[in-house]
Amino acid sequence: MSSRAGIEKLWAQEKYRVMFHSQRYYNLIREMLKKDSSLEEIERLIDEAIHVQPTKGSVINTYQHMWGYFKKYATKEEKIAFQEKLEQFQNDELDKQELVMFIRLLAEKYQVNYLLNSTLLH
Repeated sequence: MSSRAGIEKLWAQEKYRVMFHSQRYYNLIREMLKKDSSLEEIERLIDEAIHVQPTKGSVINTYQHMWGYFKKYATKEEKIAFQEKLEQFQNDELDKQELVMFIRLLAEKYQVNYLLNSTLLH
């Protein structure tokens, strides 16, 4: 596997975990990927990103992005559950891990391998 392929594989696995922790790092890494960045540089930025405390906004943004994989296939009940969980989280009635678990269940149900390979869901 070439260095570039290794970087792309790593980013595919870490993308949502980075987004979950920091939109700023997510955008920075995306810009770095457009350049000739090394695997070590990307790994360092990912490591820095995951040490940032997630904000309510970064969690919601990630949850909504991941939901995009299901919105066309989800049942009416799942769509309602998505909205309810989002509102509960916004009102501090639900933990962020509950959102992640809901997405994981949907990823398993609909066999969305891209999400199942995401480190955020492990």
